[in-house]
Amino acid sequence: MGYVDVGGVRTWYEVLGEGEPLVLLHPGGFDSRAMAEPAAALAESYTVYLPDRRAHGRTPDVPGDLTYEVMGADTAAFIDTVVGGPAHLLGHSDGAVVGLLTAFQRPDLVRSLVFSSGVWHQTGWLPGVLDVDDDLREFMRSWHDPVSPDGPGHFDEFVAKLDKMHQAGPSFTVEDLATIRVPTLVMSGDDDEMPPEHLVALHRALPDAQLAIVPGAGHGSLLDKPELCLLMIKDLLAGGTDGGPR
Repeated sequence: MGYVDVGGVRTWYEVLGEGEPLVLLHPGGFDSRAMAEPAAALAESYTVYLPDRRAHGRTPDVPGDLTYEVMGADTAAFIDTVVGGPAHLLGHSDGAVVGLLTAFQRPDLVRSLVFSSGVWHQTGWLPGVLDVDDDLREFMRSWHDPVSPDGPGHFDEFVAKLDKMHQAGPSFTVEDLATIRVPTLVMSGDDDEMPPEHLVALHRALPDAQLAIVPGAGHGSLLDKPELCLLMIKDLLAGGTDGGPR
């Protein structure tokens, strides 16, 4: 574990295991610690990279807006700089959006993508799920304050940047999605924070995609049904049957 300069951002990351490279992209408002359980399981077969994105966890914020596009560019730079070649990506929630942006911007760096519980357009979130109430705010603070190099005083600005990002993006079109030919597993819980039809539309628009609606799971499907999710993830990463060109 340590730091690397990525696009001018002093980015914290950790590496586990051995095998083909797999970059895990954490949910928004938290950091790579949220991916610890799937990381440990996947590190049995893959070299797992766990970066904290700008303003999250142990990576500092920088001046300017926080956007999915800039974090997609950061991820591509991380793969170029640290991995040194194409990698599989597994992103959850905001991390799924960042992974999709990376595949859109730099398909040459993405072997496959697991898109877990994210949206491809900001209108895809169910009403109210992005509202940060007092309980959620304090839970996010409990992750941010102890490790952030920006200090506890930066938390309010961090949350404001996240809110602005969620209001502005993502904003893919169906035409954009049709250009992303990376093998993709679109996965969500059956009681998730976006309607299933939003992900069905993503599955239909991507040229090479599989769709999995995980039964008995919410927004935390990777933790709600870990064995089932890992079975499907490993199948994709190993080059299992894909959705085929459409």
